[in-house]
Amino acid sequence: MPVYLPVLLFASILFFMDCTYAACESPFEITTEHTQDNVEVSVAEKSVIISIHSPFGISQSIIERKTEHWPEKVILRLYLKGMEHLKITNEKVVLEAAVSSTDVRLWMNGKEDLPINAQSPYWMDIRKVGKDGKPVSEIPLTDGYFEMELPKAMLKNNPKSITFNWIDFYR
Repeated sequence: MPVYLPVLLFASILFFMDCTYAACESPFEITTEHTQDNVEVSVAEKSVIISIHSPFGISQSIIERKTEHWPEKVILRLYLKGMEHLKITNEKVVLEAAVSSTDVRLWMNGKEDLPINAQSPYWMDIRKVGKDGKPVSEIPLTDGYFEMELPKAMLKNNPKSITFNWIDFYR
């Protein structure tokens, strides 16, 4: 077999995976609290989708970048039935959220009585998505996920890591 065929095959695989060789090597070190938690990272040129599956529903994941900077767009997908509490921490800020069937609440640094609004640089839309990829309103989600783009303000100082803590439903 000519030598160029394996190289061509490898390049074709990378093309269809929508990543370069450097991007296919994980640009993140990922640590989870529970071994059954599963974190998948999908890297494109200027964005990343972090998909977290948490069967237990209460856990933590630390995403540490191994590259010089975070991608321009970081999208988080949490595959949970509910979102009673989400905490996103970088080295300086704690952003927290809770989602019900009727509303989304966000606050910072433990001050739940001082919610932030859409004018805040830390605001993020949190969408409830069904297994068909379409928006849903009801909770608990069935095979769906909560999706949000991290606010650029969370990445502004280029933190080395971001920690996600979540609780699907208080027990």
